[in-house]
Amino acid sequence: MSTAVARILEDLRDRGGLQSKDIANIVAVSPATVSRWSQGKATPELHTQTIIADLRYVVERLRDFYSSDETRLWLHSSHPLLNGERAIDLIYNNRTEEVLAVIERMDAGGFL
Repeated sequence: MSTAVARILEDLRDRGGLQSKDIANIVAVSPATVSRWSQGKATPELHTQTIIADLRYVVERLRDFYSSDETRLWLHSSHPLLNGERAIDLIYNNRTEEVLAVIERMDAGGFL
């Protein structure tokens, strides 16, 4: 049974280079829970679904600049334009707009 969440998780793996353990760490659940979501055996809470959707959007935007492996590294790295914070932490804390603002600067050629 393929659910919307399962398809998004697959995209995050394929396009974002994220592993199940990465996704689990980002949304603060166990890898086994992510596995159940991927198999359509469970559904995350609405807040978690929002984090996953935001993460997918960020990954899609980053595809314009990076390979999947580079995207994974970018998400996990501290960035000067994010005040030394990591994109994954900002996304988890409902601060995705800050991450997207940096990506917009990249798109405009202001920062790579």
